[in-house]
Amino acid sequence: MAVLPAGSFNTSKRVYTAFKVGDVVEGGVEKVTRGLWSGNVGTLTTFFTSSAQSATQKQYYYEIFDGLSTTSTSEAQYSVTYGHDAGSGSLGLNEDSPSNAIYSQYAQILLPDNVRVFKFNSIASEHIYAINMNRARLKDRLDPGNFQLNLATLSGSRPNNINTGSNVAASSSRTLSLIDDSGDTQQAATQIGRTYNLVSGSILRGVYSPITYYGSVYPEQGVIILNADTLNTELNFNTVTGSNVNGDNAFKLHTSISGAAALLAADGFAARNEERVQSTFYFVRAKNGEYNFSNNPSYVTGSNGAFKQPTFANNPKTYITSVGLYNSNQELLGVAKLSQPILKSFSNEVLVKVKLDF
Repeated sequence: MAVLPAGSFNTSKRVYTAFKVGDVVEGGVEKVTRGLWSGNVGTLTTFFTSSAQSATQKQYYYEIFDGLSTTSTSEAQYSVTYGHDAGSGSLGLNEDSPSNAIYSQYAQILLPDNVRVFKFNSIASEHIYAINMNRARLKDRLDPGNFQLNLATLSGSRPNNINTGSNVAASSSRTLSLIDDSGDTQQAATQIGRTYNLVSGSILRGVYSPITYYGSVYPEQGVIILNADTLNTELNFNTVTGSNVNGDNAFKLHTSISGAAALLAADGFAARNEERVQSTFYFVRAKNGEYNFSNNPSYVTGSNGAFKQPTFANNPKTYITSVGLYNSNQELLGVAKLSQPILKSFSNEVLVKVKLDF
């Protein structure tokens, strides 16, 4: 079969090349972790409530920001709330009270079917505190083994500067560090993912001995549930459990978290998120007889469309600067930019590997 000389045939009309078997290769899954808080910060040391929340909303939860909520650069990081199975500690009776609504909601989301009461180390608790990570911060899930919640002991009445939304330091100097026990215990997967115990310990030193159980951690949901009974005993939370009374218990948890960081910046809320990234590789091949011409107006001159560079008449050249990925309807889905142009002519072929992460 005769081989035609370079420039004797024109393939400039080819705009798209379909991928063939072997051109698209599925890559592995890579786990990527980053600081959980805004700007990929690993430790949150400033805590502000939102001035935009109404009094009714605060009966259910407090949204915590990394700066004054009125500042455009401040962002919501997580929320704190309190729930009671019988509706105590909030206005209203039984199922009409905010605390009952909160307890029931978390029980329905986190507990197995036909289980209504939270248990910690097999001991039931009728009331809980909860920390709910902001979805924008969470990515796929909370990274087990890479978070540390520091809480300060509470004492005295509610601080007077609640309406300012500023950091509130607890009046006691005792700080308790809590982590999950994922490094010590391999928990079985449930219908909502894995669940770990919240125990005393630190990221640096692991779980402390003897073990005290403070709650449960649900990484996929980005939720930390704390046993109110244990917080009352260990950190003097003095949770209000009266009937039809606004105990404002959720604010106690905010005071304890922000108080630990106010006493020592190193005792801020440390956490990381986890994201699993799937990679696909696209091998884009331009053979020697392909893509040697350009539709760029600068490529030609005159009314007859002659080559602006006369030597291109028998030996055209182009420079590849980007690769477009299209669907079967020739609709552009993505563009991959090269770090530098690649020379293409009849005397060479080009192979570009495009990596797509999602």
